[in-house]
Amino acid sequence: MSNETPVIARGLVKRFGSFTAVDHINLEARRGEVVGFLGPNGAGKSTTIRMLCGLLRPTAGQALVAGYDVAQEPEQVRRRIGYMSQKFSLYNDLRVIENIRFFAGMYDVPVSALKERESWVLDMAGLNGRESAVTGTLPGGWKQRLALGCAVLHRPPILFLDEPTSGVDPISRRQFWELIHTMAAEGVTVLVTTHYMDEAEYCNRLVLIFQGRIVASGSPTALKREAMTGELLLVECDLLGTALDVLQQTPDVRDAAVFGSALHVVVSDGRAMIPRIRAALAHQGVMVSKIEPIRPSLEDVFVSLTAAQDNGGRA
Repeated sequence: MSNETPVIARGLVKRFGSFTAVDHINLEARRGEVVGFLGPNGAGKSTTIRMLCGLLRPTAGQALVAGYDVAQEPEQVRRRIGYMSQKFSLYNDLRVIENIRFFAGMYDVPVSALKERESWVLDMAGLNGRESAVTGTLPGGWKQRLALGCAVLHRPPILFLDEPTSGVDPISRRQFWELIHTMAAEGVTVLVTTHYMDEAEYCNRLVLIFQGRIVASGSPTALKREAMTGELLLVECDLLGTALDVLQQTPDVRDAAVFGSALHVVVSDGRAMIPRIRAALAHQGVMVSKIEPIRPSLEDVFVSLTAAQDNGGRA
């Protein structure tokens, strides 16, 4: 395995009884890359991460992390990674400094480096002067940064983050992502699961997972440019529910969904379809205030891809 590709998975499968949670996933993550796993709850994101961390044994396939087989050498894998789960891994009844020292011990941080690492975590988390605060009393954003600091005390080359910003306010989420990019710039490979579309934009590359399978992968820009099959129209009108029903039954409309107070409609030819959509809606008494072509968002891409999977079976 090349040092430039510290994470490789080939045909990775995880079954729980008759249920297949992860279905033949192939992926690679390069040094200094931020790879995002994007998908709805239950798609298989967290299960994939836990297998790559050596916490779950794969049912089939192989994964190499830092050059070690996750099934055969899970302890070697865990020594070379940082892991932060969606439920904060900190001990709420310990003080801030006690959590830092506990994880330093868990990760065998050399005594000679302990003071420097403690200072780095406190500074990164914005907790200087709060070393004696009980961790459970901290606001979510501070607790989140402290958990990240504790996860990387041993300076691992690979970092796994499982829904790390769930339930955290937008400002804290942005600050958290700034820390992630700082680490990636220093050569750390970061794999992160999220269901926040705005966070997905921060990743160098996205892996879209649905029903345990990868349905698309690429940079956010490439996915928005290439993954949509058709043109996207914004339709602003009254009676959204009625309009949605009408458009879902209109010939040559590939997909229609509610986005905020409007509809996003996927068609093959926007210029030809605009008058047809107006006419179809007017016939059902729906007043249209605007129809115009727009650029797809990541949410549009994901909705389109998952709809195609539901309609055409698993790809």
